Amino acid sequence: MITQLQTPLKVMLIGDSCYDVYHYGKINRISPEAPVPIFDELRQERKLGMSQNVYQNMKNFGIDVTLVTKFSDEKHRYIDEKSMQQVIRVDIALDEKSEVIDFSDFKDYDVIVISDYDKGFITYEMIKNLRKEYDGCIFIDTKKNDLHQMEGCILKINDCEYSKLVSKCSDMIITYGGNKVVWNDEVFHPPKVNVHDVCGAGDTFLAGLVYGYNIYSGNISKAIQFAMEAATISVKHFGVYAPSLEEINNAT
Repeated sequence: MITQLQTPLKVMLIGDSCYDVYHYGKINRISPEAPVPIFDELRQERKLGMSQNVYQNMKNFGIDVTLVTKFSDEKHRYIDEKSMQQVIRVDIALDEKSEVIDFSDFKDYDVIVISDYDKGFITYEMIKNLRKEYDGCIFIDTKKNDLHQMEGCILKINDCEYSKLVSKCSDMIITYGGNKVVWNDEVFHPPKVNVHDVCGAGDTFLAGLVYGYNIYSGNISKAIQFAMEAATISVKHFGVYAPSLEEINNAT
């Protein structure tokens, strides 16, 4: 049985954010102008993604989280409502100014989490300054490939990102989709489920990892198990989905 933290964990979350726009419609004909399908839109949903999704997952776990972010783009996904298959994605870059971050303000937080989609907001210099000023636990989910500069932090990356690394660090958690998670010499296998949408599953895993790390007093193995359970629930839904502790309890 997973329980709420007795004292809310205080987390500073820094990362890239986006707007996830889901266009649901039907495809019943081919364009007479070119051999491409015509998408007739029926409805639209707008959600917040990337670090905003990590933020929502953390809130669902009862974490006291503060978010520092920059919106990098809008991701428009066009989905055939009959098959629920995504037919195309269109990304539109946004030009938002980055806010100046004062690292001296972070010393009152229990944990710092970086959700880095490598959009330019999170830099190696920022991480270097953060490690210099903050002596607590730092989790980083990154698409950068020089991880030696993040030594001393707990890194979470996926298998595709792992294959592109030019340098590694000692504490890496590598996710392989729904197949496995590897940490040092340990291999973890998530439960098998019917996957509807993997969008945002990595964000849910990151939030679950942070929560599990604290609820299990720094036990990475148990934290990974909790994170897998959370992500497994997320992929059973269409679009980004932040599970509750009650849902995770019912699944275990």
